[in-house]
Amino acid sequence: MLYNKEEIKNIIPHRDPFLLIDEVESMETGKKIVAVKNVNAAEYYFEGHFPQEKVMPGVLIIEALAQAGAVAILSMAANKGKIAYFGGIKNAKFRQKVVPGDTLRLEVEIDRLRSNAGTGIGTAYVGDKMVCKCELMFAIG
Repeated sequence: MLYNKEEIKNIIPHRDPFLLIDEVESMETGKKIVAVKNVNAAEYYFEGHFPQEKVMPGVLIIEALAQAGAVAILSMAANKGKIAYFGGIKNAKFRQKVVPGDTLRLEVEIDRLRSNAGTGIGTAYVGDKMVCKCELMFAIG
């Protein structure tokens, strides 16, 4: 493990209950990252999504990917203390549901990075199965 949840809080401004990554397993600063979200039944969103069948909302899977990408970008010396803002999402595809007990592996590869903006490809997995893939756009401020 490269960073735990407390160390992640030193890089991105997100806090519970909206900090959606638990640890960073590996990272090539500014280029790629692998992070983990351990999904458990006590998550606040499961009270209403859905009470009869708990499923992690797709938008939160994408947010978790964006937070992982933000860690990779904001770990760069030039970006320390800044915030990575969501700029857009393209081509989001969901392949299977994420439920309590799943370990969500978040992989983000930054494919374009400028001083104030960039894009990356985010892919989320449970085990070997891809559950979500999308293109993320962000602004740095």
